[in-house]
Amino acid sequence: MSETVTVAEDKTGAIGPGRLVLVVGPSGAGKDTLLRLARAACIEDHDIVFPRRVVTRESSADEDNIAVSSDEFRRARDHGDFAVQWEAHGHSYALPLGLNDDIRAGRTVVANVSRTVIGALRQTYANVVVVAITAPPDVLAQRLAARARHSDGNLAERLTRSVDDVSAQADVTILNAGSAEYHGRQLLRVIRNQGWHE
Repeated sequence: MSETVTVAEDKTGAIGPGRLVLVVGPSGAGKDTLLRLARAACIEDHDIVFPRRVVTRESSADEDNIAVSSDEFRRARDHGDFAVQWEAHGHSYALPLGLNDDIRAGRTVVANVSRTVIGALRQTYANVVVVAITAPPDVLAQRLAARARHSDGNLAERLTRSVDDVSAQADVTILNAGSAEYHGRQLLRVIRNQGWHE
């Protein structure tokens, strides 16, 4: 599995004053489900933005991404259309450059990213909050097996993948093993900068 990371350079220093909430975690943790619930709760709040990822994979019920071909992705990357891009599990992923305008305008931007890009994003943006969503190993395995998305590579590799970068450590961890609605509310409190306690 090859992973590469590119972040658009900003010559003026760390981008702010808005917040960048990065949602990370292993495959099968339920990140997209909790993000969908949080996005629905924020539908009327124009100060909270959920940019769609650009991915070289078809969109699905589990993930609402902008699907592009590898050639289209390469052209957009070379044109400077991405704030950050990475490769994982045989696919290319990116977040659109427009999120920088939202952060400069003081909005909160919420995005599902690879743990491998956290260090670079912490250097690029002034206010980064990392939310790790996880679940017990048996739950992760069941969810991935049920998803049956074979284009994502080897199931065992996905379950054992880790990132040993201290900057990738989470500020908040949500163990998504109970009610999706409950854990969605936890994520929403972090997004709204309200904090939460078990």
